[in-house]
Amino acid sequence: MVGVAISTMALVAVMSVFNGLEDLIRSLFASFDAELKVEPAQGKSFVVTEDWLEAIKSLEGVDIVTEVIEDNALLEYRGNQQVARIKGVSDNFLEQGRFSKGYFWGDTTLGTPIRPGAILGRGVGFFLSVNLGEINSSLKVYYPKAPRTAGSIDPNQLYSSAQIEPRAFFSIEQKFDNEYVIVPLEFSKNLLNYGQKRTSLEIKVKEEASILEVQKTLKRHLGPEFLVKNADEQHAGLIRTVKLEKLFVFLTLTFILAIASFNIFFSLSMLAIEKKKDIAILKSMGAKDHLIRSIFLKQGAMIAFSGAILGLILGFLLVWAQDYFGLISLGIASGVVDAYPVRINWMDFAWISLAVVTITLAASWRPAWIASQVDTIKEL
Repeated sequence: MVGVAISTMALVAVMSVFNGLEDLIRSLFASFDAELKVEPAQGKSFVVTEDWLEAIKSLEGVDIVTEVIEDNALLEYRGNQQVARIKGVSDNFLEQGRFSKGYFWGDTTLGTPIRPGAILGRGVGFFLSVNLGEINSSLKVYYPKAPRTAGSIDPNQLYSSAQIEPRAFFSIEQKFDNEYVIVPLEFSKNLLNYGQKRTSLEIKVKEEASILEVQKTLKRHLGPEFLVKNADEQHAGLIRTVKLEKLFVFLTLTFILAIASFNIFFSLSMLAIEKKKDIAILKSMGAKDHLIRSIFLKQGAMIAFSGAILGLILGFLLVWAQDYFGLISLGIASGVVDAYPVRINWMDFAWISLAVVTITLAASWRPAWIASQVDTIKEL
């Protein structure tokens, strides 16, 4: 029973950790990504008009629509260079609750039309050695363009350039920190020469509205030419990887539980051997084979249910203590969480209970059958 309880407790703890990591990933990405993102089904960009945007904003459940122009560009700051992802956003970008997780320091605006400002990922800023207090040093941005004259060797025709003032740093997740620079939409539109084209639209849903319902509404309104992705679909590969890891860990620990259940098998088998004479007496008094089997199966069920219940309680208490006290640290410097994140999913409890009871009862079946086959005449 103790072995079953410990295995069950381990399953509860590990499943809760994976649930916590999944929630942490979602919360981190939600600080940078939109609740819904509209992208072209084919190609890199699409043309927008005021009437088209107004029609989207008027849809039920839509709160904020942010226009986005995103592309790679070369950055230079005081002789340091790096290729980064320029993300031009309209003025309402920060109204969507961005950068609510992690670190953010500096000005919370994107400057003015005369003096546009940039919000840099911490990795980009550190690599370029950007100093926010140095007001006389600007960030230079270069973007390649097709030359107007074939065979031209004039370097000014090979790229467009612009300068922008670093205003702030953000730190959410390494992928974003090392790649992204947030700039005003007008700055990216002029630099990249996108005109009325946009690479995506980022949409915030009203608090009382359902994200899935608004997603369905947008899909019907925009048609097959556009993809409308929710937060999970924007990082489907990573979320799927976490779920697969959770599944394989569950199967691995269940296999370990199955090996541990051999203790039940051998214990009941020895009990059947030791109690042969008692079984023979029961049979001589009229006990049927199914009654003998049920006695041993009930013994296995007592072990299974007692161990499962005890393990679930201990697992719940362990997860609660980790969530409340942060017993086990991540062991790394983190600006988001210090201890392993955990979350209890009651469906996990149901699957763990089913696995534990099924395995332990299966281990009890063979000894129960052996006990029912005792020869009464031979033993008496």
